[in-house]
Amino acid sequence: MKATVRKMPPGKLTASRLRADVYRVLDCVLETGVPAVVQRRGRTLRIVPGKPVGRLDRLVARPGFIKGDPEDLVRLDWSHEWRP
Repeated sequence: MKATVRKMPPGKLTASRLRADVYRVLDCVLETGVPAVVQRRGRTLRIVPGKPVGRLDRLVARPGFIKGDPEDLVRLDWSHEWRP
């Protein structure tokens, strides 16, 4: 099934127009990648889509943990270090 691309009102949106069509405007920005421009109190705001973040990209670095095969640790020979 083909997704339908929603049409955004042309030009800059006012805050009132954005409020009336907020979900349509947001869906349009996500589907097309075209930013929405909103005028508010004489200033311009842009609603732009961010790039998706994958699950692995959200992992927190843990430098103290082991990288590699844990089985390699089981087979380590510590006999030269051991002093009874």
